[in-house]
Amino acid sequence: MKTVPHALRRHLVVAGAVGALALGATAALPAVDAAAATGCAVTYTTNDWAGGFTASVTITNLGDPVNGWTLGFSFPHSGQRVAQGWSATFTQTGSAVTAQSLSYNGSLATGASTSLGFNGSWTGSNPAPTAFTLNGTVCTGGTTTPPPPTTPPPTTPPPTTPPPGGSTPVAINGQLRVCGVNLCNQYGRPIQLRGMSTHGLQWFAGCHNEASLDALSKDWLADLLRVSMYVQEDGYETDPTGFTNRVNTLVEEATERGMYALIDFHTLTPGDPMFNLARAKTFFAAVSARHAAKKNVIYEITNEPNGVSWSTIKSYAEQVIPVIRANDPDAVVIVGTRGWSSLGVSEGGNATEVIDNPVNASNIMYAFHFYAASHKDNYRAELERAAARLPMFVTEFGTVTYTGGGGVDVGSSTAWLDLLDRLKISYANWTFSDADEGSAAYRPGTCAAGTYTGTGSLTESGAFIRNRIRTPDNFPTI
Repeated sequence: MKTVPHALRRHLVVAGAVGALALGATAALPAVDAAAATGCAVTYTTNDWAGGFTASVTITNLGDPVNGWTLGFSFPHSGQRVAQGWSATFTQTGSAVTAQSLSYNGSLATGASTSLGFNGSWTGSNPAPTAFTLNGTVCTGGTTTPPPPTTPPPTTPPPTTPPPGGSTPVAINGQLRVCGVNLCNQYGRPIQLRGMSTHGLQWFAGCHNEASLDALSKDWLADLLRVSMYVQEDGYETDPTGFTNRVNTLVEEATERGMYALIDFHTLTPGDPMFNLARAKTFFAAVSARHAAKKNVIYEITNEPNGVSWSTIKSYAEQVIPVIRANDPDAVVIVGTRGWSSLGVSEGGNATEVIDNPVNASNIMYAFHFYAASHKDNYRAELERAAARLPMFVTEFGTVTYTGGGGVDVGSSTAWLDLLDRLKISYANWTFSDADEGSAAYRPGTCAAGTYTGTGSLTESGAFIRNRIRTPDNFPTI
């Protein structure tokens, strides 16, 4: 087995100069403001689509410091409902909604702010609330029309039908689509996919076989296999036909097992995706034609752009996506973001550049990558802020440092996965391999031995991730 050069193992760097980013710090859309001299101000914005919406709320305490808060408001229309919230515990009785602070955001000094949000549904109309209370203090203000969505609205979900036969992730959820900021199933309901990423196919092909994929689907109970095809580093550019065939084979294997297959065009060095534009068009034309009739294929068109502007990445995406759409008009497409798919954080930026200038295409999501031992609170804060406005998918993450090595940071990894679960952000862990590095799921030599089930061959990272993936999925069908 070829040893992976250390310099190629991992690549998402730490932006040490970037401080913690306040949630909701950038207000890129018009807002509904409710403010009163009695002690509080609330900003409420929505991103609507047919039958659903995402609401983003910022609370500012203008009175005495509080340690624990409850935000209250009432929907103006009886058809408005809270479905899933974050950064607070939401309850609804009739039209009245309350949001209770969590342990980490309950303390608000005078002048301090915190952000929260929720996904909801509506029938008839979706007007904004006109009155809010914070711990009983009334904050009153006017309303404006909710702003237009930052991504094109989805097509109307198909009529609800009985769940299809079978219990695999694909049998239950069918063709996926983007609705608002969520990944939604065939019933138009938000879902979260959880799975694993292969390592480079040129190095660890022996780890991705019938037995290992059986273990992934039946023992790990994974929903997703990310097929990571490096373009450089002895990858696709050396044998386009051979690597395309390897990808197609793994997609077919995932399909047999009822898992979703995420095809990763794994660009890394150079970081400019335009360097591989012609290769990308050729590759995605081939694989999208091959798999157009399938309901389980997702396309990740550039892995970790770095050293280039968002406008360059956007231009690349707007040239590659039509190639896929020509063959497969319904598939979800994921676009990498600046700074090794960190929404720009690892290069000193943030998600505002994407929010203000989204890719001109429908049914797309944006990639976010992290390595838990290196990327902590400021990265989590930026992902949560972005996820209120953009459809996000964590196509790659590790429990260790950005090099791919070191020990598992259990605390940070748990905080990350709890956040992704709460926001229903799908994820693929790096890596389903026996590489000699901390991020690998299996101990070195496992793939040659061929025993993949259970925990005996797992690394610390593998055991941690398997345990999280094996928890029951929540796939709503009505």
